[in-house]
Amino acid sequence: MFFPINRPRRLRKTEKLRSLVRETTLSVNDFIYPLFVVEGKGVKKEVKSMPGVFQLSLENFIKEAKEVHKLGIPAILIFGIPKVKDEVGSQAYAEDGIVQQAVRKVKKAVPELVVITDVCLCEFTSHGHCGIIENGDVKNDETLELLAEVALSHARAGADMVAPSDMMDGRVIAIRETLESEGFTDIPIMSYAAKYASAYYGPFRDVAESAPKFGDRRSYQMDPSNAREAIREVSQDIEEGADIIMVKPALAYLDIVAKIKDKFSLPVAAYNVSGEYSMIKAAAKLGYIDGERVMMETLLSMKRAGADIIITYFAKEAAMVLNKK
Repeated sequence: MFFPINRPRRLRKTEKLRSLVRETTLSVNDFIYPLFVVEGKGVKKEVKSMPGVFQLSLENFIKEAKEVHKLGIPAILIFGIPKVKDEVGSQAYAEDGIVQQAVRKVKKAVPELVVITDVCLCEFTSHGHCGIIENGDVKNDETLELLAEVALSHARAGADMVAPSDMMDGRVIAIRETLESEGFTDIPIMSYAAKYASAYYGPFRDVAESAPKFGDRRSYQMDPSNAREAIREVSQDIEEGADIIMVKPALAYLDIVAKIKDKFSLPVAAYNVSGEYSMIKAAAKLGYIDGERVMMETLLSMKRAGADIIITYFAKEAAMVLNKK
C-alpha cells in the first residue's frame, strides 16, 4: 500500500506550491484576437449573439488594435465585411478593400502588432459560400486563383501572416506559389487545416454576415465524425507549405488538437470559436457559472491539449486576468 506514504494533496496545500508544480500555464503571448472591420464611419455595433464583440469601422478598429497591443496581446486576426458583395467576392482582393485598408492603417498605427488576415470569400460573396459557384456547387480549382489573389493583396497591404479558412483542396500551395512568385517569401501561412463543419459557428455568421444563402458547407468543411482525416488534411497542408496549422473549433475537438500536436512538429493553433464563447457568456449572464473561471479553465484546456496558439474572443478579458497575477 502506498498510502499514507504517498499523499498527492501535499503539493496542493497552497497556491505557491500548486504554482511550483503546475504542468500547463497560460500566457498573454498565447493569444490572437479576432477583429471585424466594416466600411463606414463611427461604427461600433455590438453583436447580439456575441456580447463584447463588435463590428468596427476603421477608426474604431484602430482604437481597439491599440488597446489589444497595450494589454500585451501579440496578434490580431482581421475579418472584413464589405458594403457591396458579388458572385466572385471581388472586394476580397480589391486594392482598396476593407481588409486591405485595415491592414495598412493598423501597421502604421501599431507597427509592433502581428497582423494576420483571414483569407476566404464567404464574407464577400453574395451567396455566402467560400468559392465560385457553378450549378449550385462550389468549384474547387476555379476558386484557388481567387484565394491566391486575396492572400497576395493582403501581403501587398502589409499583412504579417495570411490564414486561409476556405477548406478548398490545394489552396495552401496555390497561395504559397503566388506569394513566392511575387517576392513575399517571408509571409507565413497559418492554415485552417482541420476545420470542421460545425454548429458552433452560428454567432460568427451574425458578426461576419457570412451565412450561406443556400445549402451548407459540409461538402468542403470536415465531417465532425472524422479524426484520421484531420491527420491527412494537416499533413497535406504542411507539404504544401503551411507554417502553422489550426484546428477549428477547439473545445469539442481537443482530441484532434492533441493528435496533431503529437504527430507534427509545426506550431498548432486552436480556434476558440463563437459558439464556445457565446455559451459561456450566456451561462454567466444567467448566473449558472462563474464566467471568469470557466473562461480561464476553457482556455487552459486548449493549451493542455497541445495548442501553442489560441485564437479567442476572450483574449482581452483573459489578458486582464493574467496581467493581474
